[in-house]
Amino acid sequence: MEFPTIGAPDTGDTAWMLISAALVLLMTPGLAFFYGGMVRAKSVLNMIMMSIGAMGVVGILWVLYGYSMAFGEDTGHLFGDPFQYFGLKGLFGGSYLGDASTGAAAAIPLVGTIPATVFVAFQAMFAIITVALISGAVADRLRFGPWLLFAGLWATIVYFPVSHWVFAFDGVTAENGGWIANQLKAIDFAGGTAVHINAGVAGLVLAIVLGKRRGWPATPFRPHNLPFVMLGAALLWFGWFGFNAGSAVGSNGIAGATFITTVVATCAAMLAWLLVERLRDGHATTLGGASGIVAGLVAITPACSSVNVLGALFIGVVAGVLCALAVGLKFRFGFDDSLDVVGVHLVGGLVGTLLVGLVATTEAPAGVDGLFYGGGFDQLWRQAVGAGAVLLYSLVATTIVALVVKYTIGLRVSDDAEALGVDETEHAENAYDFAAMAGSSVPGRVSVREA
Repeated sequence: MEFPTIGAPDTGDTAWMLISAALVLLMTPGLAFFYGGMVRAKSVLNMIMMSIGAMGVVGILWVLYGYSMAFGEDTGHLFGDPFQYFGLKGLFGGSYLGDASTGAAAAIPLVGTIPATVFVAFQAMFAIITVALISGAVADRLRFGPWLLFAGLWATIVYFPVSHWVFAFDGVTAENGGWIANQLKAIDFAGGTAVHINAGVAGLVLAIVLGKRRGWPATPFRPHNLPFVMLGAALLWFGWFGFNAGSAVGSNGIAGATFITTVVATCAAMLAWLLVERLRDGHATTLGGASGIVAGLVAITPACSSVNVLGALFIGVVAGVLCALAVGLKFRFGFDDSLDVVGVHLVGGLVGTLLVGLVATTEAPAGVDGLFYGGGFDQLWRQAVGAGAVLLYSLVATTIVALVVKYTIGLRVSDDAEALGVDETEHAENAYDFAAMAGSSVPGRVSVREA
């Protein structure tokens, strides 16, 4: 078959995928609010700008060569041909409206039943938010210019190849796709490996290379605006329906099933996180509720097409409990993951990816049984190899990228700039009139995570 295929798109599928792409794009501003509320008042604009900056850098690289590296013809089992669709070559053109006088239908490049350009746009939003997720690990101390350079290099060297491994299926955008999707046959419906494990490992590496914040962990770094955090979590949850249900690439039953499992797992994870807080600390917090929402969304992402309602409930509970406990690991091991990218995204991504091997069922759209449903260990080892390969590659490649940037143009702001605040020193702006004087809007109270 010659790619891209030419034909008339299905209007219902196209409408749903345009909506899904917009929903996923909304997740990045949602993430900006989520992260922005969790930092101190003197860092909130910088935190928001790191997400917004990622949109600009990755959006441009994606249409130039990123899409081609992700979905072009497989090259050495490493990445797609970067020149096949360079500048989206071959994905524009054709008869868009058809010819009413002759009855000829529209004939444009397609991916499945939707225009190729719509598929490009949908997948661009995944690339953008994956890079933006990393920024939460390095709040308060990373220079903005080097962040943009890191974002571009990391997307090129890490995300584009890994997304090819995981998302490029044979015969969809090219004859030969990625090895995790086609040879290993690990299930990752919407990005537990390519997005969350990948970004979680990158956040860990960048935090270690960058070093700890001044005064951490003795100084409490309290969230300055918890309503921002909850607003961000709400926008993420709303947008995530495009992320998961949109990955069905059509308005169909798979989209419906993944929508339901996404709801169930997220609700369960939020309640599980709050229960852990109540038992451990004596109170359930707003920050915990918002974090539990994100942990559930992360964990169900790879599994949403392969589990039923009971499986989604199980994944949500396990993710809520383990992620709530995992955010404390940074204090035990001494790495300053500012906003818990490791505890939520790396741990949550691993939970969701591996539990597919336990609770997947042929009742769900993916049609595979895990260990608990009589499928043995077959799917479990596939999930473990896929997760491990992405983890290891991201670990090594991110280390190289971070060190290159560090020893060429530098990564970190000066001690004086960090004390004054990165909003002032990097952007010459303050979010609030009192930002230069106030360290927290809730003086005297220590966050659960910083206790």
